[in-house]
Amino acid sequence: MSQVMLVPILLWVAALASAAVAIWQGPRPIDRSFLIDRLLRYLFVFPLGLLGLWAFLGHVFFAEQSAASIGWAPRPFQYEVGVANLGLALAALYAAFRGYEARLAVGIAAACFLIGAGIGHIRDIVEAGNLAPGNAGPIMVTDFLTPIAVLALLFVANGKRRPKSPATLALEAELENARKAMRQYRTALSQLGKD
Repeated sequence: MSQVMLVPILLWVAALASAAVAIWQGPRPIDRSFLIDRLLRYLFVFPLGLLGLWAFLGHVFFAEQSAASIGWAPRPFQYEVGVANLGLALAALYAAFRGYEARLAVGIAAACFLIGAGIGHIRDIVEAGNLAPGNAGPIMVTDFLTPIAVLALLFVANGKRRPKSPATLALEAELENARKAMRQYRTALSQLGKD
């Protein structure tokens, strides 16, 4: 099995395995928002982040091999595709450890780019009969699977159920401490009047 067949599969396996370990080691009972957060984090790290870096390296530094795996002759646009993959990869790695808004922005960009690429692969299959592994293999499947999975998880996480950012959790903890201090202060004041 060639690299172009293995890498997308291995990165999806790595994402699911990493999420499973994080969830297994996480707090009990397992909170739905924690589960979604860890699934999203590792989808952003592996199938979006690392796969994007791999595509960048392939299209920019190994353009001939990359084009051959797709069933094409080398083309000048590969550099642009590679750099677009680099931008998406870096944004995904950033968003992996950020809040909902960063993940949503990168998820939308990834959906536009990857679903567009997947449609391009399908068109090449239909119009030219191109069944090369880099065109009709796992990369085409992940071009659809990854953004659909990310957007579905983001949809489920939206609103009241979305994962809270570390800053929000810290602020909530501070507010709870302030409420506790105010209750103690109020109790102390009421005791002062009775003495």
